[in-house]
Amino acid sequence: MVYRVLVTNHAKKNLAQLPKNDAKEICLELKSLSFEDNPKNHVKKLKGNKNPPFYSLRVGSYRVILNIEDNVMVIHVIEAGHRSKIYRGY
Repeated sequence: MVYRVLVTNHAKKNLAQLPKNDAKEICLELKSLSFEDNPKNHVKKLKGNKNPPFYSLRVGSYRVILNIEDNVMVIHVIEAGHRSKIYRGY
């Protein structure tokens, strides 16, 4: 069971602005997450009344905001950035 990883245009732009080795590390972590049986065990659920809920994936000092849909086995990458700025608006 492999989850598909879909990256929004905004997240692609965020990843392009990061240092190359950090962006590469994030991509490797997302690929690793897609092969997990239950990827929600490896991320932190963000608090709030968001429907669908958002999750945070920790990669060094960077965070990736995602949404995981189990019924269609898709991981939507919403945004990526440094941990000091990423949570604003979520």
